[in-house]
Amino acid sequence: MDEKKINPILKLALELGPVLLFFILYLRLRDQTFDFGGTEYSGFIVVTAVFIPLIALSTLVLYRLTGKIAKMQIMTLILVVIFGGLTVWFNDERFFKMKPTMIYLLFGGALGIGLLRRQSYLQYMMEDVMPLQPEGWIKLTQRITLFFFGLAILNEIIWRTMSTDAWVNFKTFGLTAAVFLFFMTQGGLLTKYAVDDGKDN
Repeated sequence: MDEKKINPILKLALELGPVLLFFILYLRLRDQTFDFGGTEYSGFIVVTAVFIPLIALSTLVLYRLTGKIAKMQIMTLILVVIFGGLTVWFNDERFFKMKPTMIYLLFGGALGIGLLRRQSYLQYMMEDVMPLQPEGWIKLTQRITLFFFGLAILNEIIWRTMSTDAWVNFKTFGLTAAVFLFFMTQGGLLTKYAVDDGKDN
């Protein structure tokens, strides 16, 4: 199915909105405790419980509007449901804090398997958006694979050694900034291996 074009601001809001709402709700509820069925839950656990249906709803709306959802978004949603659900069920925030680690290990591992087969799975997902020569795709995939593994390690260090406030700030802003900066630093590679449409036509 071809992807339908929607307002880019709306698309960005649907993709980043749940994360920003998680951050805002956490700031409001982090110092509170809630009693449900005789069990006390921290504000972090309650916000996590709200975040799960919120990201599921935003993903569904995005699919209904565009007619297409990236595989990475689907996998992210699945992991949010699994680790968010474990967080709420066991009343243990560590499960949700491990979620980014698992996401980046999964993505990095999948790309790494492709590289072992001398293939760029990244190319299959992004070729229409960013056409590159085959060698360029391999090199970019190698770098992104290492980048994902690095983020997984960094997330583990932060949630295990720092406060929940520090981890929430890292998850909301740090990860987004890291991804942005990574692609900003790949300008030379993207330029060097860009497909020249004039030559191909």
